[in-house]
Amino acid sequence: MRLLTFTDDHGTRIGVMRGNDILDLSVAAPALPREMIAFLTKGEVAMAEARSALTRGGPAISRSQVTIESPILRPPKILATGMNYRDHAIEVGGANAKMPERPVFFNKQSTSARAPYATVLLPPESDQLDYEAELAIVIGRRCRRVKSAQASQVIAGYTILNDVSVRDWQRMAPTAIMGKSWDTHCPMGPVIVTPDEIPDPVELDIRTYVNGEVRQSSNTRNLIFDCAALIEALSTVFTLEVGDVIATGTPAGVAAFRPDKAWLKVDDLVRIEIERIGHIEARIAPDRAGSFIH
Repeated sequence: MRLLTFTDDHGTRIGVMRGNDILDLSVAAPALPREMIAFLTKGEVAMAEARSALTRGGPAISRSQVTIESPILRPPKILATGMNYRDHAIEVGGANAKMPERPVFFNKQSTSARAPYATVLLPPESDQLDYEAELAIVIGRRCRRVKSAQASQVIAGYTILNDVSVRDWQRMAPTAIMGKSWDTHCPMGPVIVTPDEIPDPVELDIRTYVNGEVRQSSNTRNLIFDCAALIEALSTVFTLEVGDVIATGTPAGVAAFRPDKAWLKVDDLVRIEIERIGHIEARIAPDRAGSFIH
C-alpha cells in the first residue's frame, strides 16, 4: 500500500494512493484513526482493514484536489545517518577513503518536517543551502534492542526525504545539528510505501535534479549500512517509537563537494526521485518569517 496524509476543505486525514486518486480512509474505513501515527500504532489490524477498504473500492478523491502533507506530520524523532554511501564517502575522502566501521547518526528536529511539495526556505543567515536525497524508514512498532534479523518486524514502510543542510552552520559544531534542523529543511513523502511493495530496499535507484540537471544518481545498493543495520544500532541505545523516521544517508553529488559549490538559490527547483516510491519536489524561497513569540 501507499499510505499518505492529505488536506482538503474537510480537514487533514489519511488515505491510500490509488493511481492518481486517493481512497479516503475516513470514508472507506471510518473506524480507523484519521492520523498516521495513531493508524500505525494499531499495527496489522489497521493495515488489514485499509487493504480491505482498498479492495472494496469506493469513492476516490483526485490527487489534484488535495494538498499532500508530510506522511508523518510531526515525527517523534527524525534520525539521520552520515556518510553511509560508498560513493559519497569517496567523494568526501578521495579514492582511498576509509569506509566507516559503524553508523554515524545525528538528529533533525521534528519541527523541520515539511510537506513533499512545499517550498523550502533559504535563511538569511547563510547562502550555503544544500540538498541530500535519502531513502527513509518509517518505524511502525515501539521497539528496543532489535537485532538486524528482526528489523523487518518494526518497519511500517519507506518514504523519500530531503536532508536539506545549511553547510556553514553544520560545520560550526561536530554534532552537525545546527546545520540540519532549520524549519522546512526536512521535506518528506509523498507516501509511505509498505514493505510488501518494496521487498528489497537496497536495490532502488535514487536521483536528485536541480532545475532539471541531474546532481545525484546512485542506487541504495551503495549503502554501507543497510536499513536493518541502522535499526539495530539505534535501538540498542534508545527506544524507537511509532512514527520515528530514519534517513539512511545520501549518495555522491551534493553541492558541498562539487567543484563549483552549486549551492541552492531562491527559485531553484529540487526534485528527488526514488524508484518504487515516487518523487518529492521543492521550490527554494526566501525565509522572511522573522522572529515571533506566541
